[in-house]
Amino acid sequence: MVGIDVANGVVGAVLGIVFATLFQQPLQDAWFKVRRRSTRAVRRLRSRGEDSGPSWTTFSLGPLHTPALIVEGDGESTIGAEAVHIQVVDEEVDLPPDMAGWRNEIEAESARLQAENGTPVWNGQRYAVEALDVSRTALEEQPEVHLRLRPTDYYTFLAAQQLDRRLPDGATPRSRYLDPDDPLKAPAFLQCSFAVNIAVVTADDMLVVTRRSDRVRMAPGVWNSSVNEGLARHIDSSGRNAPDLYAVARRGMREEMSLETNEYSLALLAFVLDSERRHWSAHFSARLKTLTRDDLRARMSRGVADRWEHQTIDYVPFRPADVARYLLRADRVHRWAPLAPALFHLALVDAHGRASVERAEAQVVRRL
Repeated sequence: MVGIDVANGVVGAVLGIVFATLFQQPLQDAWFKVRRRSTRAVRRLRSRGEDSGPSWTTFSLGPLHTPALIVEGDGESTIGAEAVHIQVVDEEVDLPPDMAGWRNEIEAESARLQAENGTPVWNGQRYAVEALDVSRTALEEQPEVHLRLRPTDYYTFLAAQQLDRRLPDGATPRSRYLDPDDPLKAPAFLQCSFAVNIAVVTADDMLVVTRRSDRVRMAPGVWNSSVNEGLARHIDSSGRNAPDLYAVARRGMREEMSLETNEYSLALLAFVLDSERRHWSAHFSARLKTLTRDDLRARMSRGVADRWEHQTIDYVPFRPADVARYLLRADRVHRWAPLAPALFHLALVDAHGRASVERAEAQVVRRL
């Protein structure tokens, strides 16, 4: 019996050695692989709870996405005229050599139209944006905006709007001169547009919304702000003085709505960039003191200087839910001028407060 036990022990020991030799390492390797895979899976699950994106995002509301980048202002606090500092640099904007011919084409086409008794493209004097910088005052931390402009003209603006036209080497102005990761950085010759956009609200709380005429050259037929007025060097700068944005806004109210300064209050809400077309805007709200919707209609029926710029005017109840539903209407949502929805949102925040506006907008979006 003792001999049998010894023999069994020897056989067991030999089999143990053989098993360990043949199977232990593969089993360990398999175990390590399982651990490694499970660790990776856990890390992936954890990473799904994290997100990263650019700090600058453009304005959106549910299915409505725009290229409007709100650079300064949130609607809850206004920007006083004393906080805006504008400098005009004397040197005019020049297009780079590979784009200069595009301006010549526009000038030649305008001359041809004039020779054929057509309607030429009027080459108005404009401003290009060299830079817009925002800072805060030392004690109150109120915004201060420094806007630097350079002289340009409408032909240069039209040439620079061809951002996706091919250059001789196959590049485009957009790919060559713009950085998608730094939307505030751009050469002045690609930023030959600065305008004021105004949300007008009547005394009976109706928001004025206009549809641009099919006869205008830029963005015809789209729904837009109540008033849109571009800076014009020959009008908005007296002598060598820089333009005053509040004065430009008042000019727009007079030319497009036949409204005088004493008939409304005016507030500067924000500075906004159309990051797609490189158009800058100062966003204002204007509250009519006594004129109702019917009064404004009657006033405009007696003559408007720039009536040709609009083909339709809508009046929308100036309540957050009503405006949000109007913005997202099926026949509106894809027909907005790029900067208008952000303007109306900011005007609502100015009047009703951010929490109330965002709560109403969220409810409208959920019900779509």
